[in-house]
Amino acid sequence: MKRINVHLVDGTYELFRSYFGAPSSKNAAGVEVGASRGFVNSLAALLRREDVTHIACAFDQVVESFRNDLFAGYKTGEGIDPELMAQFPMAEDAARALGVTVWPMREFEADDALASGAALFRDAPDVERIFICTPDKDLAQCVREDRVVCWDRARDRIADADGVRERFGVSPASIPDYLALVGDAADGIPGIPKWGAKSAATLLSRYHHLEAIPTDVGAWDVQVRGAKTLSANLEAQRADAMLFRTLATLREDVGLTEKLSDLEWRGAKRELLQAFAASVGDTKIMQRVSRFCD
Repeated sequence: MKRINVHLVDGTYELFRSYFGAPSSKNAAGVEVGASRGFVNSLAALLRREDVTHIACAFDQVVESFRNDLFAGYKTGEGIDPELMAQFPMAEDAARALGVTVWPMREFEADDALASGAALFRDAPDVERIFICTPDKDLAQCVREDRVVCWDRARDRIADADGVRERFGVSPASIPDYLALVGDAADGIPGIPKWGAKSAATLLSRYHHLEAIPTDVGAWDVQVRGAKTLSANLEAQRADAMLFRTLATLREDVGLTEKLSDLEWRGAKRELLQAFAASVGDTKIMQRVSRFCD
């Protein structure tokens, strides 16, 4: 029996990418729908691939999550264009109309749903490979050798464990520690002062996790520029670093209830897709779908 490839799509990223990459477009009511049109066409293109047989798409229904309760500086929806925020429900509707399983997140983030999905199916005997469709560095922690990989669709680049090590200088398991040290501006994680990509990679490639980095800089057995300052800053903010790692660690316990068979793509739902196409003023969407289930 042919083994299955599972594609897990970062719907939030895809919608953002469409918003900043696709042309603006308004429907008959004057509502901005350009990002939604770009999103549905991008997802339809993915579904036309013969190797895409099992798929789910995760969305952030709100920007805030449980992480905002842990750290006041964590990312919020402030500054996001209302015309973009208003298209999240449209994108969810589009994915459902295309017949794709949708994971809408409120307490958790879309990244947590993707991590949970990868964890849920990565050991299934019928699964050949899981593709997490995003270039987001957070998801690199979910990579497992060449069985769970990240796929940057825009650049058509696949990162397995070796690819993660080449990009960041650390293994996938050390990505949360890496982000804790260097910070992640997109998520509002400030990092530890003076720690950069090179110093973090050097220490974590040797010690792997924050708690294993010796508190005495004299015990460091790797060479790094400015070691005394780096060590002093880490020791002064070690509790912060541990918190930042918690923020950067994706949850695998979202509580997804789907079985692998539930992710099988059987085709788009004709009436729902026709309604969506009419709502965004793009009747050509129907022509871009390779199969309907009804």
